[in-house]
Amino acid sequence: MEAIIFALVAFVGWGTGDIFGTIASRKIGAYNTTLWNFIFRIALFTLFVPLGLNSLQNSITPSLFIFNIFLGFFLFFGLVFLNQGLRVGNPSIVGAIGASYILPVVVFSTLFFGEKLAPTQITSIAILFIGLILTTLDIKEIQKRKVTLQKGIIFAFIAMICWGIFFTFIRIPAHQIGWFWTSYFAYLPVGIVFIATSIYSKKIIVPKFKGTFPIIIIAAVLLSLADFGYNFALSKGMASIVGPISGSYPILFVPLAYLVFKEPIKKQQILGIVTTLIGIVLLSIFSI
Repeated sequence: MEAIIFALVAFVGWGTGDIFGTIASRKIGAYNTTLWNFIFRIALFTLFVPLGLNSLQNSITPSLFIFNIFLGFFLFFGLVFLNQGLRVGNPSIVGAIGASYILPVVVFSTLFFGEKLAPTQITSIAILFIGLILTTLDIKEIQKRKVTLQKGIIFAFIAMICWGIFFTFIRIPAHQIGWFWTSYFAYLPVGIVFIATSIYSKKIIVPKFKGTFPIIIIAAVLLSLADFGYNFALSKGMASIVGPISGSYPILFVPLAYLVFKEPIKKQQILGIVTTLIGIVLLSIFSI
């Protein structure tokens, strides 16, 4: 039951946090939004580091630490690509595709961890896949043999794969060192990226205190709660259960994105989004 409760914490955090991330991305860009988002996360949760040092000393190994850091890059760049997709594309469509990371999570969990899928789960994945096709491909363009993908959709798919990898394999350190340290170490790669961007003179925009700053802070807090909730849920339950439940957050994000940004959506894309959401919900139900 704990796994389900904290998976729902992730559901709410991701569903609302990405709205603020979209707003910030359209003001200072996807890369800067993601970079400062992670910097604020590290600063916030460094305050809690002293409380967990004793438990860490008995469980961490160099290889596990390096592996955790390595996975953190997938989390970081997944958010970069999602924010870029939200900046240049339709938030409702990009959000629905990004949230479909549960598809690779379930597949990878089956291949690498031996988790077995029931017929109902396979059916749900098929529905989810059909929804993705309807959302991303224009049937009329296919009939005319002129198939193109919008940049926002391409970025969303890259984010989906990055998060599929991260949220599948993060279970390994989560079971060994706990949910707090797993999340904290996953945030550390942003320090390496920050130093690299400074060395290579990539333009870094400092958010204004009365402008983008509070928006990024809100997004950082909400997304951090979601990440911590997910990792804690993983320490209590299976990834193939926790992933689909937390991945249902488009049910919250999609209507919020439509209300906030009011960008037009084609009828086929609406059908695709609804189908995708149905697949996510069914997968969540059949995974409990």
